[in-house]
Amino acid sequence: EVEPVDSGGESVQAGGSLKLSCEISRFNYCLAWFRQMPGKEREGVAAIYTSSGTNRGNTYYTDSVRGRFTVSQDNASNIVSLSMNNLQVEDTGIYYCATGGSANGECWLQRAHYSRWGRATQVTVSS
Repeated sequence: EVEPVDSGGESVQAGGSLKLSCEISRFNYCLAWFRQMPGKEREGVAAIYTSSGTNRGNTYYTDSVRGRFTVSQDNASNIVSLSMNNLQVEDTGIYYCATGGSANGECWLQRAHYSRWGRATQVTVSS
């Protein structure tokens, strides 16, 4: 079984950076980061196909974070990280990592594809 583990809640000023981490125990599945803003549905922001080899899996981003967020896998430590740069107030929300199956190394950002969820991490970006 896979049990994602989130880092603790964090706060930062707009323009700053944060990194969230999730520990994995096996490979060849999708790991995605979701966020939920007050009063809104949980949305996928980034995903990666976890790989046990030297080749990095495909990565996926929603338009609002592309170019600012990076999802990456560190095989040496079995950690998948979401590096968030140039954070904006609208990035504030509760973040989760989640795992789900993959088809031929492809992943998705839709919630329906993920079945195991890590603990919530509050990210607060102030102006």
